[in-house]
Amino acid sequence: MDNAEPFSASTAPLTWHDFLERMRHPSASEFVKSIKTFIVSFSNNPPDPERDSASVQEFLTNMESAFRAHPLWAGRSEEELDSAGEGLEKYIMTKLFTRVFASHPDDVKVDDELYEKLALVQQFIRPEHLDIQPAYQNETSWLLAQKELQKINIYKAPRDKLVCILSCCKVISNLLFNASTDANESLPGADEFLPVLIYVTIKANPPQLHSNLLYIQRYRRESRLVGEAAYFFTNMLSAESFVMNINGESLSMDETEFQKNMESAQALIYGLSGDYNGGQSQSISEPKEAKKENSTVAVESTTEESNTKDKPVSKIPSVSDLENKGANMIMKDETSIKEFKNFPYLYSQAGDLTVGDVEDLLNRYKQLVLMYVSLAKGLGVSASSSQSVETQNSNVTTNAADDKGSTGVFSGNSESKSAEEAESRAEDEVQ
Repeated sequence: MDNAEPFSASTAPLTWHDFLERMRHPSASEFVKSIKTFIVSFSNNPPDPERDSASVQEFLTNMESAFRAHPLWAGRSEEELDSAGEGLEKYIMTKLFTRVFASHPDDVKVDDELYEKLALVQQFIRPEHLDIQPAYQNETSWLLAQKELQKINIYKAPRDKLVCILSCCKVISNLLFNASTDANESLPGADEFLPVLIYVTIKANPPQLHSNLLYIQRYRRESRLVGEAAYFFTNMLSAESFVMNINGESLSMDETEFQKNMESAQALIYGLSGDYNGGQSQSISEPKEAKKENSTVAVESTTEESNTKDKPVSKIPSVSDLENKGANMIMKDETSIKEFKNFPYLYSQAGDLTVGDVEDLLNRYKQLVLMYVSLAKGLGVSASSSQSVETQNSNVTTNAADDKGSTGVFSGNSESKSAEEAESRAEDEVQ
């Protein structure tokens, strides 16, 4: 998407350090003075979200205009000028973060209420409650999306927080695209995307979600919140609005049933003895098909338990055992080779890959790691080998990003540890 380009300016370590290095140059002394004066003046004023937002936006606009006219950036490309603006925004907002984030009591109250509400709803919500089609139900991808969203409180810069949201949305978008392609159906739109985003948001339940969204709205440079970034961010705002007003009707559920589920979830979370229905045990409502399935499973489980009660406990196979068993089956059954056709990159060479393939490969890699580690955990064996492989691949990805620069909207979360350390020490960098 063409309009996404303003967002794609790199915030990789080299870009961040480049901004700091330029600010140390003697000819940048007036810039440094202006920045420090603004921070001190801003910090001395009482919190006023609307005024604070306007003040920051105006300062960023004026400073970026000054950058363009200064010899330090003479002859620089638009990408380099854009990166300077990103560095300025990151520096300013890192310094002002504790002053402006969740600075209003009303915002803090909404954060607490929303977090508590989602903690209850996530105990009983099912994909069917949001009319999510079975083809789009993929727990592995959903878990990836949740993890991306839960990173939002790690960062202080508006762009870095926004990247967490966009990465979450991209995982969902890829899931829907792949599912529709496999089924030879038309590409999914907002009607398919938003319910999945709502479900993922409820399950992730990141603390201070409301304040994070307000923070991005107020302090992310307005000229950069456009295109794909604006589209996904708007969807996140819609998801927040939905969950803030969630009720029985919005979940295709009777309101009385919804309230009972909320009460049961509250009793479960807070460990209350008894419930709100005369001391009788209150179970959380599930879709009818799920109830029937669970009932069948329970009967089968009971029967199986009684039949195997006196049998010796068999050894649980390790991941390696299962892998070796499967490999032997493949070697003996030539028709099994056909299954590899479902993995298009298996026989590809590095030169065959395009930039677009890299993002798809990264997503598939993350899913593979999650499935492998989950399997290992379920079997009670070590998954250290998968962790070491992930670390090695992460280093390769980071190095490649440093060599080639940012190639897309979602590259921001590949920042190295040194970048985060630089951010935390930002107040000491510019003298």
